[in-house]
Amino acid sequence: MTQGFEARYTQLVAALQAEHGRGGITPVTITHAVNYAIDANEAGRSDLTIALLEPLAPLVPGNAIVWQMVALAFRQEQQMDRAAAAFDQATKAAPSDPRIANGRALTALEMGAPAAKLFGRARSLAPEDLQVRLNLAVALDAEGDRAAASDVLEEAIGQQPGWIAGHDALSAMRRAAGDPDYDASYRKAAEAAPADMALHLAWYRNMARALRWEEAKAIIAGLRSHLGDRLELDAVEAHIASETGDHDRAQQLYEQAAAAVGPAGALSHIRHCLRTGRYEQAKTIAEPLIQLPGSEAVWPYLSVIWRLLGDNRAQWLDGAPPFIAQINLGFSDQELATLAALLRQLHTAQQPFLEQSVRGGTQTDKPLFHRQEPEIRAVRSRVVEALRMYIDALPPHVPGHPLLGTPRTNLRFAGSWSVKLKADGFHVAHTHTEGWISSAIYVDRPPQEELGPPPAGWLQLGKPSAELGLDLPAYREIAPVAGTLALFPSTMWHGTTPFAKGERLTIAFDVARPWR
Repeated sequence: MTQGFEARYTQLVAALQAEHGRGGITPVTITHAVNYAIDANEAGRSDLTIALLEPLAPLVPGNAIVWQMVALAFRQEQQMDRAAAAFDQATKAAPSDPRIANGRALTALEMGAPAAKLFGRARSLAPEDLQVRLNLAVALDAEGDRAAASDVLEEAIGQQPGWIAGHDALSAMRRAAGDPDYDASYRKAAEAAPADMALHLAWYRNMARALRWEEAKAIIAGLRSHLGDRLELDAVEAHIASETGDHDRAQQLYEQAAAAVGPAGALSHIRHCLRTGRYEQAKTIAEPLIQLPGSEAVWPYLSVIWRLLGDNRAQWLDGAPPFIAQINLGFSDQELATLAALLRQLHTAQQPFLEQSVRGGTQTDKPLFHRQEPEIRAVRSRVVEALRMYIDALPPHVPGHPLLGTPRTNLRFAGSWSVKLKADGFHVAHTHTEGWISSAIYVDRPPQEELGPPPAGWLQLGKPSAELGLDLPAYREIAPVAGTLALFPSTMWHGTTPFAKGERLTIAFDVARPWR
């Protein structure tokens, strides 16, 4: 954070203390403090918002926006119980404010508490707000009322057929419930708007994530019939051709659409080059991308490229030895059994969501570590301790390195969830572009005789996606030992091997990339 930002904070603290000492804080100074808090929250410095406004809020109990800024800051700091309490104070001060109502409901949803009634109230205050309607549908679905959740989304989509976020949410909800026609809303909207490129491409992405390539081809063909030749569509068709094994056609289209390829298209082209043995070309495309914002998705491919070319930078990136640790969290058998029983209650989906790596199982979809059950809080506490051990053992700061080049002070979670795999279930090899450090916590696993011979059910680290067709071994394979935590860089490829019988139950999380 810049020195000017820190100086502004110091000045505001001094002004608030001086005015409080004189018997009253002026509205002008309160406004300055709120504006500062807005800036601080947007800059990721919610810690400064809390330091500034938490002492002020009880002095101005009727000022809703002060309480709201405190609540938003606590939510950003992932102190969910304190966020809920602050939102309650904001609600008392401004019971008709739809943003406060929505914030309170979101906090409840993320904590795993019932939130549908809270979102219903927020909707009554902002009936046209599509995001509130989406949140209400998610809350209804989380509470088991999928029919009502679908009704909310279908009504909104009927009014706004081009609402892509609504289509995505409805299709994800239906697929998780096992509905084979989960993309029906997309199909209906696309038929009514055959030239809407954004809508059709969103529908295409939905099919591509499910590897439903024939449907994906038909969507793009239909769009071409209305829009004609477009380089953007050439890039999409190149991706389809590469992913379905038509490499000659893919190569022709990648060359043809080079001018229209953005970051996503560049990754697709890199994958194609790896599949077809064009490793130097993949390197030429990939290396400049890491200088651009949002380069997190490129690093896993560079790891593969450098390993294939014998470039020592693969060791620089992944570690030599690799930055992998397995830590015993110290849970008793009874604690693990109680935790497992709670986690099983949270697995309500019939199918995994499309963007997830799970095959033959399910994954929870709310921030697990935001929940308030004692069992979850205990896991989170031990995880934070283990993370500190792992981080403290890393090599010194290395500028430009995705793991070693960041600050190492504040720890927040970019996501946390549970996975339940059944017999023959596994994770396809993947990476986490939103994370800094990724993980696997083993809660329960079948006995060895049910797992099958090693490495059945094991975690494989460093072995790239089988879709790339590359013969690169894993850096390390980790056995699923109950009560242990595996940690590794989020840029590292990771997946698991199928197992024979039983159920494999884990928790996973990503640590957000620190910025202070």
